[in-house]
Amino acid sequence: MKRLLLFAMVCASISFVSAQKKFDKVSKVTSSEIRWWGYKVVKTEASSHSGTVKLKSGKFNFDHTVLVDGEFIIDMRSMMAGDVSDEDQIKLTDDLKSSNFFEVKKFPVAKFHLTKIIPLANSEYNSTVYGDLTLKGVRKTISFPANVYVTQFTTVIESAKFSLNRRDFKVFYQSSLKDYFIKNEMDIQFKVSTEKIDNDNRVPVKKKK
Repeated sequence: MKRLLLFAMVCASISFVSAQKKFDKVSKVTSSEIRWWGYKVVKTEASSHSGTVKLKSGKFNFDHTVLVDGEFIIDMRSMMAGDVSDEDQIKLTDDLKSSNFFEVKKFPVAKFHLTKIIPLANSEYNSTVYGDLTLKGVRKTISFPANVYVTQFTTVIESAKFSLNRRDFKVFYQSSLKDYFIKNEMDIQFKVSTEKIDNDNRVPVKKKK
């Protein structure tokens, strides 16, 4: 019985070590930019708002030189409205961070797990990016067009402006008529990179073999 227990412990230890060595290389994001847009029902310049939010951390995981996936933590406390005057900026930013919308005290971070990149041909963007977005504790699979470049372990992703339905993530005024004057679609656009690279020598992402 003791020998059997010892054998089981050894097997468990080997499994744990193997799990730790899942990726041959981890490449951390060193530069990022995330922008957002929200709209009222009448979508005009005067009835829309835009701003920024910061990436807290990000990384790409590689198997040899093949990009496997990516993990990104978004600091929701850094959300800022950037298209209004100082007084209105503070008011709008506080409203976005409150329980009316993103509840940043309860949900200080959002997460995006990049799961798959499918190369595209004859398109403005060279890839479709797939992944799981967790916002306000709700996880949804999303996809969007992007230009993706991978050279060895250097990675750059420049997304198109794409839409999310805020109600999918419970982002709305609770029991308020105000919510009916806001469009459900909010737009996001971002760029993340592991380091600066020569634009003329970028290599589009390749399919995994």
